[in-house]
Amino acid sequence: MTVAAQAVLPLAEVQAHLQAHLPRWTVSDGAIRRTLRTGGWKGTLMAVNTIGHLAEVAWHHPELQVSYATVAIALNTHDAGGITAKDLALAAKIEQVLCWQPGADPGAVLDGTPDTDAHRYIVYD
Repeated sequence: MTVAAQAVLPLAEVQAHLQAHLPRWTVSDGAIRRTLRTGGWKGTLMAVNTIGHLAEVAWHHPELQVSYATVAIALNTHDAGGITAKDLALAAKIEQVLCWQPGADPGAVLDGTPDTDAHRYIVYD
C-alpha cells in the first residue's frame, strides 16, 4: 500500500470529490456516508453481501448499519485517522456495482430486475 493511499485527505478535497464523482455520498463525523434504500429484507441482505464481498477483496472494511429496507454505509480509514483515497475508491466501487441499472442502458441485453414490489432489489435514487 502506498503512503498516498493512507494519507488523510483535506475535508475540502473530499467534499469536492464527492460532489464531482459520488453526489449521493456525504461527509459527517469523520466518514463518508451513503444510505441505500432496498426493496425489503431480501434486497438488504443482497446489498450487504455485495458490500461485504467488495470490502473483503479490497481489504478495506466499512461500517454498516442494516435495517429492513436500508443499508447505511460509513467509510473512513481508522488507522490513518480520517478519510483517505482508499475510502473514496471503495465508495466508487460500491456505487458502481450496487447502483448499476442494466435495463436503463439503451440496447442492453440484460434487462435488470422488474421495478415491482415483488422483485425490487435496490430502490434507485
